[in-house]
Amino acid sequence: MDTCSLANDFLCKHSLFGGLTNPELDIIRPFIQEFEYKEGTHILKQGEFNSRVYFIVKGIVSIEKYPEHHEKESRKIVTLVEGDSFGEMELIDIQPCAASAIALTDTSIVSLDNRDFYQLSKTHLKIYTMMMLNLARDISRRLRRTDELLAEATMKSKDTYVL
Repeated sequence: MDTCSLANDFLCKHSLFGGLTNPELDIIRPFIQEFEYKEGTHILKQGEFNSRVYFIVKGIVSIEKYPEHHEKESRKIVTLVEGDSFGEMELIDIQPCAASAIALTDTSIVSLDNRDFYQLSKTHLKIYTMMMLNLARDISRRLRRTDELLAEATMKSKDTYVL
């Protein structure tokens, strides 16, 4: 694979774009939108519709979940930093946001919309396929980590959780 050009440097560092060449990344770049969020701003709200995957260019984002029947009491799931992404699940299952994303600092984000992925699937199937495989790998890694955490929690509490 080619060495990343300066224009594609950020994309090359993110797993979603792994295995893509500079010319392929050049095809994707026009689809990417940039967003700025002030500290404390909700980027995503649990339960609301989302059709985008987000990549943190600069800043810190908290992913928080409001357990059922506890709308005023959120639980921090993870803190994300530069290079991390979120919003992937909604691209796959087309369900409302599973959690909220809140900017903990002034945050710069780049994003791709579900329609962008659809367009790529129609015009550049190889690029689309590689990105979907990379997305599946990312989600699988997160699921494995969640399984580990759940197993640790059940070992401590002796409870059984039904999925």
